[in-house]
Amino acid sequence: MESLRTYKEAELSFDNTQTSFSYKSDTELKRAKWLFWLMSINWLVKLGTMIIPVLIKWRFPIKGIIKSTIFPQFVGGESLISVGPVLKVLNNYKVGAILDYGAEGKESETVFDKTCEEFLKVINFASNVHQVNHMSIKVTALARFNLLERISSLINNDRDVYSLDLNKISEKEKEEWERVVKRLDAVCSAASSKSTAVLIDAEESWIQVAIDLLAYNMMQKYNTDQAIVFNTIQFYRRDRLKVLSDLMTVAKKEKFVLGLKIVRGAYQEKENDRAKEKNYPTPIQPNKPATDSDFNAGMEFCLRNLDTISVIIATHNEASNLLAAAIIKELGLETHPHVHFSQLFGMSDNITFNMASAGFSVSKYIPYGAVEEVIPYLLRRAQENTSVAGQTGRELTLIQRELDQRKL
Repeated sequence: MESLRTYKEAELSFDNTQTSFSYKSDTELKRAKWLFWLMSINWLVKLGTMIIPVLIKWRFPIKGIIKSTIFPQFVGGESLISVGPVLKVLNNYKVGAILDYGAEGKESETVFDKTCEEFLKVINFASNVHQVNHMSIKVTALARFNLLERISSLINNDRDVYSLDLNKISEKEKEEWERVVKRLDAVCSAASSKSTAVLIDAEESWIQVAIDLLAYNMMQKYNTDQAIVFNTIQFYRRDRLKVLSDLMTVAKKEKFVLGLKIVRGAYQEKENDRAKEKNYPTPIQPNKPATDSDFNAGMEFCLRNLDTISVIIATHNEASNLLAAAIIKELGLETHPHVHFSQLFGMSDNITFNMASAGFSVSKYIPYGAVEEVIPYLLRRAQENTSVAGQTGRELTLIQRELDQRKL
């Protein structure tokens, strides 16, 4: 950890609240304090996540309340155009943006096609806004969940290369799968023509193999010269370090840039519950220290192999970000184009803005969409802040410190 100590001496600090929150007005900062205080009340968050979807379904008039409270904290706007002012503010502080169309959980072919069209609009928008050179997508926004589960069960990924025998599925399923591939290829092709990176989110383990196959095929096709397609590795899964090593071996052999976004993970409770219900060993790490250890090891592996890997370090963990900064300094990678950092919009501003101020390439992940479309995302943010030990308390402490400095 000597390099970490040395980097702290180089004055990268996540405690500088003036840098962290200078982009927020007094009113915005007070609202953020109020929201994080509410999210510190566990029973209230649990109750809200249960009743809000029901109220929305029953058409209770609560959209206005959501739009004026939690929505502007975690969502960029209801449309691409409305995200513009947020992007302008971030750009003033050398912070980029990863745009994400927030609709999810749909199941119809018509909606999948419309979502694909929206993704193409994001790419065109990004090509005209210099601080937006990444977009994020979920494959479940383009494909039926059960189809992905079915395909995942048929993929052989024991060897270096994923393989799928389409003879084992019906003609109807085959046609449906081909439409999924066509949609994703259209997105990646457009992104390649505009030099916009496509970040494919990780999802549940029982559909992830199909997502990995799609990402692998798209990287083969579009990452020959630069990283256009990025897959996501969740290190709360026990096997991801080996997967990372295997993928790099294949990328070197087949001469494409391995684009990776690395995260800790987002489906732990669901993964463990399903494993217990279906009586198979959980794919999830036994505890948080094991996850932290694998994340940091995977992060360092990526940073030491930037000739093959382009990595987006997407974490709110301060120790991991400091460690990454230390390794980057040690290896002289401060300006390397294959290293990027990201945090969610509305969270961990102390990391994002202090890293940007120190010269690191960093972005905010910014979802957008109509209020009813982003409700699932907003509920996950509330749950995440409640479940991650110390997250809400840390946010509140820093916000209060800045309010005190402003004498508010």
